Amino acid sequence: MLLQSYLDRLGVSYRISFHPAAFSAQDLAEKEHIPGHQIAKPVIVKADGQFVMCALPATCRINLRELADELHARHAALVDERELASLFPDCQVGAEPPIGFLYGMPTWIDQTLMEDDRITFQAGTHESAVTLSMEDFQRVVQPEIGHFAMPN
Repeated sequence: MLLQSYLDRLGVSYRISFHPAAFSAQDLAEKEHIPGHQIAKPVIVKADGQFVMCALPATCRINLRELADELHARHAALVDERELASLFPDCQVGAEPPIGFLYGMPTWIDQTLMEDDRITFQAGTHESAVTLSMEDFQRVVQPEIGHFAMPN
């Protein structure tokens, strides 16, 4: 898998875990027995024709208007599942890791994700997750940081 080989190549310390299938970020939090605010939920957006990976806590949803402002874009819309399958060929649809540049797109994370020392996200399948330090996540992803999440 692209994600694990990349983390290994960078010498990142991470934990991979396996669990019954989780089809949402909140479901992943339950399966992993951790609070939803520690789960990074990736949301793929097309902003003025460019794909952007956005990561926000499982307990939140994306505010597309705020995101468009952050990106200085005129239009931002969610990408549909058919496009996701072609963008992430090594992942199950809906289980993409929030590391956009592995797939040729920038990554933006919401500031609220940075409040914890650790972060967990799906590892390309609905049955696996990766947990690593927020410091390593930022080093690996080199994200832009914004404010585009709102409570569910």
